[in-house]
Amino acid sequence: MDGNFTGPHSCPMETFETLVRAEFAPKNTYLNTASTGLMPARTVDAMRTALEAAAAGQPTDMFADVEAARASFARLAGVSVRRVAAGASVAVYTGLIAASLPEGAEVVTAEGDFSSVVNPFHVRRDLKVRSVPLEQVAEAVRPGTALVAVSAAQSADGRVADLPAIRDAARAHGARTYLDASQAAGWLDLDAGAYDYVASVAFKWLLCPRGVAFLVVPEDLGGLSPLFAGWVAGERPWDSCYGPVGELAHSARRFDESPALFSYVGARRSLELVEELGVDAVRAHDLALAGRFRAGLRPLGHEPLPAPGSPIVSVPGLGHRQGELSASGIEVSDREGNLRAAFHLYNTPGDVDRLLDALAG
Repeated sequence: MDGNFTGPHSCPMETFETLVRAEFAPKNTYLNTASTGLMPARTVDAMRTALEAAAAGQPTDMFADVEAARASFARLAGVSVRRVAAGASVAVYTGLIAASLPEGAEVVTAEGDFSSVVNPFHVRRDLKVRSVPLEQVAEAVRPGTALVAVSAAQSADGRVADLPAIRDAARAHGARTYLDASQAAGWLDLDAGAYDYVASVAFKWLLCPRGVAFLVVPEDLGGLSPLFAGWVAGERPWDSCYGPVGELAHSARRFDESPALFSYVGARRSLELVEELGVDAVRAHDLALAGRFRAGLRPLGHEPLPAPGSPIVSVPGLGHRQGELSASGIEVSDREGNLRAAFHLYNTPGDVDRLLDALAG
C-alpha cells in the first residue's frame, strides 16, 4: 500500500494508519469492498488456529466467539445485545420478517434494491408489495402500510436512503421499518435502535468471513415467530438438543441460525478491529477517498451517479473496463454497465490515483 492515509476524526491518524498497516497488505489495488471486504491478519490467524485445533481433535470454544461477535456487533449498532440474532444470511432474515406479516399486508420497497431485501416479500403472493424510487420511499408510506423495507445504502450505486424521513413516515402511519445495513454497517453512522428490524451481512464493510450475518429486532421481539429455531435457539442450548425445544431463548437469540463456527471465530477479531478504529474514523477516511475519486473523474469527462455521503462510487458507461482493470491489478465491479468502486479503510489516495490514471490511459 502506498500513499498517505487521510486523517480520520475519532482516531489519531498515526494510530489509524498503524492499525490498518498491521492488518492489511493487499497485493493489488483492491477497490471492491461493496462485493467482499478484505479480512484482517488477526482474523486469518485466528481462523487458522481454530482449524488446526479442530484437525488435532482439540477444538476451541467457538461458541464463545459467536457470543463475542454478537456483543461487538451490538455495540457497533448501538443496541442491547439481547436484540441481536446471529446467523448467516440476510435473505433468511427477510424471509422470517415476511412470514410474520398478515395476508394482504402492504410492504413498501425501493426500486432496484438488492434481491435479498425484497424477494422474500414477492414470494408471498398474498402480500401487496409497492416499489418506488428510493428518493420517494418516505412519501410512499400511507395509512395501511405494514412495513417499509429498504437498504440503508444501495448496492448498485451507493445511494444512501433518507433514513430519518423513512423512520418518521413509518411511525406516523403505524408501519414497521426493516433496514438492510449490509452496505452501511462499518462506515455509516447508523442507530439500529431507531428501527424495528435491521439485518446485515458482515463480509463487506465489517471485514468478516462469509457466513456471518446479524438481525436486530425490537425489545419485544417484533412479533416474529422463530420458524427455523433449532437447538441453538433454546434458552439453554445444550439442554435443547433432542426433541422439541422446551424453552426458547428469551432474547433475539431465539432467531439464531446454527452458526458457521469457523466464520464466527474470524468475525470476532474483525469486529474488534472495527471497534478499535471507530466507525467515525472509518467513515471520514472512506468518504475522503470517494470524494477524491469523484473530483478526479470530472476532468476525465466522467460524471458519477449522485450518491452524496457514500464511499461507493458508480460511473456510467465504464463497467466494460472491469476486466482490463482487474488484469492490471485494480479490482472494481461492473454493475449494470456502470463501474463501481468502493473505498474502505485499507485504501489510500495512491489507490484512487492509480484507478484514475488507468481510466485516463
